[in-house]
Amino acid sequence: SKSEISMFNSWKSSEPYTVSDGLINVIDNSINISKKTDGLFDFTVYDLMRIWGFGPNPKSGIPNNNLVEKVLQNTGYENIRIINKKLVKTNEKIKLDLNAIAKGYGVDKVFELLSLKGFENIFVEIGGEVRSSGKNRKNQRWSIGIEDPSKNNITQNEISAILYMNDGAVATSGNYRNIVNLDGKILGHTINPKTGYPIQTDVLSVTVLSESCMKSDAWATALMVMNHAAGYKKVESNPDINAVWIVQDAKDGKRYFSSSGNIKINKMIYPIK
Repeated sequence: SKSEISMFNSWKSSEPYTVSDGLINVIDNSINISKKTDGLFDFTVYDLMRIWGFGPNPKSGIPNNNLVEKVLQNTGYENIRIINKKLVKTNEKIKLDLNAIAKGYGVDKVFELLSLKGFENIFVEIGGEVRSSGKNRKNQRWSIGIEDPSKNNITQNEISAILYMNDGAVATSGNYRNIVNLDGKILGHTINPKTGYPIQTDVLSVTVLSESCMKSDAWATALMVMNHAAGYKKVESNPDINAVWIVQDAKDGKRYFSSSGNIKINKMIYPIK
Protein backbone atom coordinates (compact mmCIF):
# COMPACT_ATOMS: atom_id res chain seq x y z
CA SER A 1 0.00 0.00 0.00
CA LYS A 2 3.00 2.31 0.39
CA SER A 3 4.48 1.62 -3.03
CA GLU A 4 4.69 4.40 -5.60
CA ILE A 5 2.06 2.80 -7.81
CA SER A 6 -0.39 2.21 -4.95
CA MET A 7 0.05 5.75 -3.68
CA PHE A 8 -0.48 7.19 -7.16
CA ASN A 9 -3.55 5.01 -7.72
CA SER A 10 -5.01 6.42 -4.49
CA TRP A 11 -4.25 9.99 -5.62
CA LYS A 12 -7.61 11.63 -6.40
CA SER A 13 -6.31 14.79 -7.97
CA SER A 14 -5.23 16.21 -11.31
CA GLU A 15 -2.27 17.96 -9.69
CA PRO A 16 1.22 16.78 -10.73
CA TYR A 17 2.46 13.85 -8.65
CA THR A 18 6.17 13.30 -7.95
CA VAL A 19 7.50 9.80 -8.61
CA SER A 20 10.90 8.19 -9.15
CA ASP A 21 12.86 8.39 -12.38
CA GLY A 22 12.35 4.66 -12.79
CA LEU A 23 8.56 4.94 -12.78
CA ILE A 24 8.70 7.89 -15.18
CA ASN A 25 10.84 5.76 -17.50
CA VAL A 26 8.33 2.88 -17.45
CA ILE A 27 5.33 5.19 -17.98
CA ASP A 28 7.09 7.05 -20.79
CA ASN A 29 7.77 3.77 -22.60
CA SER A 30 4.22 2.60 -21.87
CA ILE A 31 2.73 5.71 -23.47
CA ASN A 32 4.96 5.30 -26.52
CA ILE A 33 3.93 1.67 -27.06
CA SER A 34 0.27 2.49 -26.37
CA LYS A 35 0.39 5.01 -29.20
CA LYS A 36 2.10 2.57 -31.57
CA THR A 37 -0.50 -0.14 -30.84
CA ASP A 38 -3.50 2.19 -31.15
CA GLY A 39 -4.27 1.73 -27.48
CA LEU A 40 -4.28 -2.09 -27.49
CA PHE A 41 -1.45 -1.86 -25.00
CA ASP A 42 -2.96 0.08 -22.11
CA PHE A 43 -1.43 0.45 -18.66
CA THR A 44 -4.58 1.91 -17.04
CA VAL A 45 -6.59 -1.33 -16.92
CA TYR A 46 -6.29 -1.87 -13.16
CA ASP A 47 -10.03 -1.80 -12.47
CA LEU A 48 -10.82 -3.60 -15.72
CA MET A 49 -8.62 -6.51 -14.67
CA ARG A 50 -10.12 -6.49 -11.19
CA ILE A 51 -13.73 -6.90 -12.34
CA TRP A 52 -12.67 -9.93 -14.40
CA GLY A 53 -11.11 -11.60 -11.36
CA PHE A 54 -7.43 -10.66 -11.72
CA GLY A 55 -5.02 -8.50 -9.76
CA PRO A 56 -5.40 -7.20 -6.19
CA ASN A 57 -8.87 -7.45 -4.61
CA PRO A 58 -10.43 -9.32 -7.57
CA LYS A 59 -14.19 -9.44 -7.92
CA SER A 60 -16.02 -12.72 -8.28
CA GLY A 61 -18.54 -13.56 -10.99
CA ILE A 62 -18.76 -12.41 -14.59
CA PRO A 63 -19.33 -8.63 -14.77
CA ASN A 64 -22.42 -7.38 -16.56
CA ASN A 65 -22.31 -5.03 -19.53
CA ASN A 66 -23.18 -1.97 -17.44
CA LEU A 67 -20.25 -2.53 -15.08
CA VAL A 68 -17.82 -3.05 -17.96
CA GLU A 69 -18.99 0.15 -19.64
CA LYS A 70 -18.73 2.08 -16.38
CA VAL A 71 -15.16 0.90 -15.77
CA LEU A 72 -14.15 1.67 -19.35
CA GLN A 73 -15.03 5.32 -18.72
CA ASN A 74 -12.17 5.42 -16.21
CA THR A 75 -9.48 3.79 -18.34
CA GLY A 76 -7.37 4.99 -21.25
CA TYR A 77 -3.66 5.71 -21.49
CA GLU A 78 -4.45 9.20 -22.82
CA ASN A 79 -5.48 10.14 -19.27
CA ILE A 80 -1.92 9.87 -17.97
CA ARG A 81 0.62 12.53 -18.88
CA ILE A 82 4.21 13.31 -17.97
CA ILE A 83 4.78 16.99 -17.23
CA ASN A 84 8.16 18.19 -15.94
CA LYS A 85 9.04 14.64 -14.88
CA LYS A 86 5.85 14.32 -12.84
CA LEU A 87 2.74 12.22 -13.46
CA VAL A 88 -0.60 13.90 -14.08
CA LYS A 89 -4.06 12.31 -14.16
CA THR A 90 -6.57 14.00 -16.43
CA ASN A 91 -9.13 11.57 -15.03
CA GLU A 92 -8.79 11.34 -11.26
CA LYS A 93 -10.20 7.78 -11.14
CA ILE A 94 -7.50 6.32 -13.39
CA LYS A 95 -5.31 3.60 -11.87
CA LEU A 96 -2.05 2.14 -13.19
CA ASP A 97 -1.48 -1.54 -13.93
CA LEU A 98 2.10 -2.12 -15.10
CA ASN A 99 2.08 -5.92 -15.02
CA ALA A 100 2.55 -6.06 -18.78
CA ILE A 101 5.80 -4.05 -18.80
CA ALA A 102 7.33 -3.85 -15.30
CA LYS A 103 8.74 -7.38 -15.31
CA GLY A 104 10.62 -6.63 -18.52
CA TYR A 105 11.89 -3.41 -16.95
CA GLY A 106 13.17 -5.45 -14.01
CA VAL A 107 15.08 -7.75 -16.35
CA ASP A 108 16.66 -4.74 -18.08
CA LYS A 109 17.77 -3.22 -14.76
CA VAL A 110 19.44 -6.44 -13.61
CA PHE A 111 21.09 -6.83 -17.03
CA GLU A 112 22.39 -3.24 -16.93
CA LEU A 113 23.79 -3.75 -13.43
CA LEU A 114 25.71 -6.85 -14.50
CA SER A 115 26.99 -5.04 -17.59
CA LEU A 116 28.25 -2.14 -15.47
CA LYS A 117 30.15 -4.64 -13.32
CA GLY A 118 32.05 -5.76 -16.40
CA PHE A 119 30.31 -9.00 -17.27
CA GLU A 120 29.94 -9.73 -20.99
CA ASN A 121 28.30 -13.18 -21.02
CA ILE A 122 24.96 -12.53 -19.35
CA PHE A 123 21.61 -14.31 -19.16
CA VAL A 124 18.86 -12.72 -17.05
CA GLU A 125 15.44 -14.35 -16.71
CA ILE A 126 12.50 -13.28 -14.55
CA GLY A 127 9.24 -15.17 -14.93
CA GLY A 128 9.91 -16.12 -18.54
CA GLU A 129 11.18 -12.72 -19.69
CA VAL A 130 14.79 -12.90 -20.88
CA ARG A 131 17.68 -10.65 -21.86
CA SER A 132 21.10 -11.97 -22.83
CA SER A 133 24.47 -11.08 -24.27
CA GLY A 134 27.60 -12.95 -25.28
CA LYS A 135 27.77 -16.76 -25.09
CA ASN A 136 26.93 -19.52 -22.62
CA ARG A 137 29.45 -21.67 -20.72
CA LYS A 138 29.92 -23.86 -23.82
CA ASN A 139 30.82 -20.76 -25.83
CA GLN A 140 27.60 -21.14 -27.81
CA ARG A 141 24.63 -18.86 -28.37
CA TRP A 142 22.04 -18.79 -25.62
CA SER A 143 19.05 -21.09 -26.22
CA ILE A 144 15.56 -19.97 -25.24
CA GLY A 145 12.58 -22.30 -25.30
CA ILE A 146 9.07 -21.30 -26.35
CA GLU A 147 6.56 -23.22 -24.28
CA ASP A 148 3.92 -25.32 -26.00
CA PRO A 149 0.55 -23.71 -25.18
CA SER A 150 -1.78 -25.82 -23.08
CA LYS A 151 -4.63 -27.82 -24.54
CA ASN A 152 -8.03 -27.77 -22.85
CA ASN A 153 -6.51 -25.60 -20.09
CA ILE A 154 -4.03 -28.37 -19.17
CA THR A 155 -0.44 -27.15 -19.05
CA GLN A 156 1.83 -29.42 -21.06
CA ASN A 157 5.24 -28.20 -19.84
CA GLU A 158 6.71 -29.00 -23.22
CA ILE A 159 8.88 -26.90 -25.54
CA SER A 160 7.46 -26.22 -28.97
CA ALA A 161 10.44 -24.28 -30.35
CA ILE A 162 13.92 -23.11 -29.46
CA LEU A 163 15.39 -19.73 -30.35
CA TYR A 164 19.14 -19.15 -30.37
CA MET A 165 20.42 -15.65 -29.77
CA ASN A 166 23.42 -13.64 -28.63
CA ASP A 167 22.41 -10.08 -27.70
CA GLY A 168 18.81 -9.05 -27.18
CA ALA A 169 15.62 -9.59 -25.22
CA VAL A 170 12.72 -12.03 -25.49
CA ALA A 171 9.28 -12.03 -23.90
CA THR A 172 6.35 -14.37 -24.48
CA SER A 173 2.68 -13.71 -23.81
CA GLY A 174 -0.02 -16.35 -23.89
CA ASN A 175 -3.57 -16.73 -22.68
CA TYR A 176 -3.22 -20.17 -21.15
CA ARG A 177 -1.13 -19.66 -18.01
CA ASN A 178 -3.06 -17.11 -15.98
CA ILE A 179 -6.73 -18.08 -16.08
CA VAL A 180 -9.74 -17.72 -13.82
CA ASN A 181 -12.94 -19.74 -13.44
CA LEU A 182 -15.93 -17.41 -13.31
CA ASP A 183 -19.33 -19.08 -12.99
CA GLY A 184 -18.01 -22.19 -14.70
CA LYS A 185 -16.38 -20.32 -17.59
CA ILE A 186 -12.59 -20.50 -18.02
CA LEU A 187 -11.32 -17.06 -19.03
CA GLY A 188 -7.81 -15.94 -19.91
CA HIS A 189 -6.20 -12.89 -18.36
CA THR A 190 -5.72 -10.94 -21.60
CA ILE A 191 -8.41 -8.27 -21.73
CA ASN A 192 -9.03 -6.09 -24.76
CA PRO A 193 -8.74 -2.56 -23.31
CA LYS A 194 -10.99 -1.21 -26.07
CA THR A 195 -13.95 -3.54 -25.52
CA GLY A 196 -13.36 -4.38 -21.87
CA TYR A 197 -13.82 -8.12 -22.51
CA PRO A 198 -11.44 -11.12 -22.67
CA ILE A 199 -9.91 -11.55 -26.11
CA GLN A 200 -11.17 -13.83 -28.86
CA THR A 201 -8.22 -14.55 -31.14
CA ASP A 202 -6.50 -17.21 -33.22
CA VAL A 203 -3.21 -16.48 -31.42
CA LEU A 204 -2.22 -18.97 -28.70
CA SER A 205 1.06 -17.27 -27.83
CA VAL A 206 3.37 -14.63 -29.22
CA THR A 207 7.08 -14.17 -28.53
CA VAL A 208 8.67 -10.77 -29.18
CA LEU A 209 12.36 -10.09 -29.75
CA SER A 210 13.90 -6.63 -29.41
CA GLU A 211 16.88 -4.87 -27.86
CA SER A 212 15.14 -4.33 -24.47
CA CYS A 213 13.02 -6.66 -22.36
CA MET A 214 10.71 -3.83 -21.35
CA LYS A 215 9.81 -3.30 -25.00
CA SER A 216 9.46 -7.04 -25.71
CA ASP A 217 7.25 -7.50 -22.64
CA ALA A 218 4.80 -4.75 -23.57
CA TRP A 219 4.64 -5.63 -27.25
CA ALA A 220 3.96 -9.30 -26.47
CA THR A 221 0.90 -8.29 -24.47
CA ALA A 222 -0.35 -5.94 -27.17
CA LEU A 223 0.09 -8.54 -29.91
CA MET A 224 -1.89 -11.09 -27.90
CA VAL A 225 -4.89 -8.74 -28.11
CA MET A 226 -4.67 -8.68 -31.92
CA ASN A 227 -5.40 -11.55 -34.26
CA HIS A 228 -2.44 -12.94 -36.18
CA ALA A 229 -3.05 -10.98 -39.38
CA ALA A 230 -3.31 -7.63 -37.58
CA GLY A 231 -0.34 -8.41 -35.33
CA TYR A 232 1.89 -9.47 -38.21
CA LYS A 233 1.11 -6.26 -40.06
CA LYS A 234 1.88 -4.20 -36.95
CA VAL A 235 5.23 -5.93 -36.39
CA GLU A 236 6.24 -5.48 -40.02
CA SER A 237 5.66 -1.74 -39.67
CA ASN A 238 7.86 -1.53 -36.54
CA PRO A 239 11.42 -2.53 -37.54
CA ASP A 240 12.72 -2.47 -33.95
CA ILE A 241 10.81 -5.67 -33.05
CA ASN A 242 10.36 -9.19 -34.42
CA ALA A 243 7.90 -11.85 -33.33
CA VAL A 244 7.04 -15.54 -33.41
CA TRP A 245 3.39 -16.59 -33.20
CA ILE A 246 1.79 -19.92 -32.40
CA VAL A 247 -1.58 -19.76 -34.13
CA GLN A 248 -4.56 -22.10 -34.18
CA ASP A 249 -6.53 -22.37 -37.40
CA ALA A 250 -10.20 -21.66 -36.74
CA LYS A 251 -11.35 -24.15 -39.38
CA ASP A 252 -9.39 -27.31 -38.71
CA GLY A 253 -7.93 -26.57 -35.26
CA LYS A 254 -4.35 -27.22 -36.39
CA ARG A 255 -1.54 -25.20 -34.91
CA TYR A 256 1.28 -23.57 -36.83
CA PHE A 257 4.17 -21.15 -36.44
CA SER A 258 4.51 -17.77 -38.06
CA SER A 259 7.49 -15.46 -37.70
CA SER A 260 8.56 -12.03 -38.86
CA GLY A 261 11.95 -10.95 -40.14
CA ASN A 262 14.71 -13.55 -40.34
CA ILE A 263 14.03 -15.39 -37.08
CA LYS A 264 15.43 -18.91 -37.03
CA ILE A 265 13.21 -21.44 -35.25
CA ASN A 266 15.39 -24.44 -34.42
CA LYS A 267 12.85 -26.94 -33.17
CA MET A 268 9.26 -27.29 -34.29
CA ILE A 269 6.45 -29.66 -33.44
CA TYR A 270 4.04 -27.96 -35.86
CA PRO A 271 4.40 -27.24 -39.57
CA ILE A 272 5.17 -23.68 -40.61
CA LYS A 273 2.44 -22.06 -42.63
